[in-house]
Order: sequence, then structure tokens, then C-alpha cells
Amino acid sequence: MMLFQTISALSLLLSSAVAAPRNAPAAFDVMALRSASPIHFAQVNAASRGLFLNLPQSNATCEGKSSGYATFYIENEELVLYSTEGEKQKVFVDRSGMGQGVIQYITGDQGIPRYAELKGWAIDANQNLVFKGEGFVACPDSIDGAWSIWLGEGLDQPGGNTGCLGFTARTLENKKPVGCEYTQ
Repeated sequence: MMLFQTISALSLLLSSAVAAPRNAPAAFDVMALRSASPIHFAQVNAASRGLFLNLPQSNATCEGKSSGYATFYIENEELVLYSTEGEKQKVFVDRSGMGQGVIQYITGDQGIPRYAELKGWAIDANQNLVFKGEGFVACPDSIDGAWSIWLGEGLDQPGGNTGCLGFTARTLENKKPVGCEYTQ
């Protein structure tokens, strides 16, 4: 009887392991860390092809009740906005002299600027989101009073912005992500 119970338990364990999705990307949200600043603990949102902090409303179309913040996953070094349906929305960086580290996203097979890069996203050992090892800056006075997010690769005030602050982009695991399509 004991042998039968052991075999049954092992069979159940193996069948659930086979049924579990393999290599499913881990979904996460992103929170800004910058002590004593208006962006400390602000969560990243997506709207109008850009990423923002302290955006009051993203106007995303979601498949359920959303937290109001953007959820991401990384697949093949590409940062993708989480959705279970429709075309993927992928985040790119333009580090050229013209782009100055602008971060935006495309939907489906929309074209990207000439020098834009989709690959290079990672989560470092401290659970921080980085692009090719670089962190980020946020600049005030963007849409609806939000802070626009740029790559922080040596430019303190990218795109002619002023008052920008460097920040750490801490990832927060999202175990119950809600798929959304973000505005163009």
C-alpha cells in the first residue's frame, strides 16, 4: 500500500510539472528609487508611446482590473509591455545624438527610429532594470504633469529638459499581471 501511495504521489507531481508552462517570462512592475524626491517610490506607467513616473492616467485598455501601472517582461533581451492578446508592445532606446536616450515603445511591427535599439534590457543582481548596464533619469513637466523616463547615459538633462533626476528602476515581481494595450 505504501509503495502504491508513493508511486501515485510521484505520478501526480510529474503530471503537474509537465502541465506547467515552461519558460514563461516573469512579469514585473517597476518602481523608481530616488530618496527625498517627488519620484521616490513612483511606479512606471506607459502612455502615448513613452514611459512615465507619476502619470495620473494611462488610458490603457486592459483585460481586467489593472493596478494603473505598466507591467513588463523581458524576452530575448527585449522589454515587452505585458499583454495576453494582440500585438506585442516593445520598448526601445535611441542613444544617438538625436535621440539622446529617449525611451519609447512600438506596437507590432511599427518602424523604429534609425538608431533605436530593442535588445539590451536586463535585470541586474540587485533586481534593478537596466539597459546595457545603464540606469535612468526622469524629467519633469511631461504629459499631465508626469515625469518622462530617459536612459541615463551621461546626459543629465536629455532632450532639452531641465530638472531631471537620476533614479534606480527597481523591479517588483507581479504574480497576477493584467494584460493591457497602451496608447499610441
